[in-house]
Amino acid sequence: MATAVLEYSALERTSKNRHLPSPPGFSSAVTTNKGKEAASKANAMTPKEKADRNEELKAKRAWDLATSPAKQLPMQMMMVYFSGGGVQIFSMGMVAMLLASPFKAFAGMNEAFAQFAPKDSTNTRAFTTLLLQKVAYILCNLLTLLVGMWKCNQMGLLPVGTGDWLQFEHRGEVCNPFFSILP
Repeated sequence: MATAVLEYSALERTSKNRHLPSPPGFSSAVTTNKGKEAASKANAMTPKEKADRNEELKAKRAWDLATSPAKQLPMQMMMVYFSGGGVQIFSMGMVAMLLASPFKAFAGMNEAFAQFAPKDSTNTRAFTTLLLQKVAYILCNLLTLLVGMWKCNQMGLLPVGTGDWLQFEHRGEVCNPFFSILP
């Protein structure tokens, strides 16, 4: 992939601000040399160096994908907060989205990470390919699931109190001494 160098010197001759002095510490010779050095450095890379650089870039992009659910978490928490605490259609839709999106992400995880698999991997869609990134992706999606569960608890939809389990509680027989002496 060739790196293009943009040359803005032609624009300086036609600019209406060409009579303005350069800012303090500015040297046009230094800036033009930096652009030429970067272009020559990119062209001087061997194919192996380019492949290694491409693999590093893929690894960085895989980590970006792995942490993307955690980056969305503050916005989702704010949306959950503003949806209210009552059982209404909007808040139920928010809870459904929070509970369903991690499972959808788990289902498509291997497909999502396949494009970032290293070249030497035999099966790009295997779970063991990019294992650390996939584990981080699962943990970040579990955080989203926990926010959904917390919202369900705040709305009173989770059976966590003793009153929610009264139908399963068995009471013992009352032993009253007054009834035991009657024939």
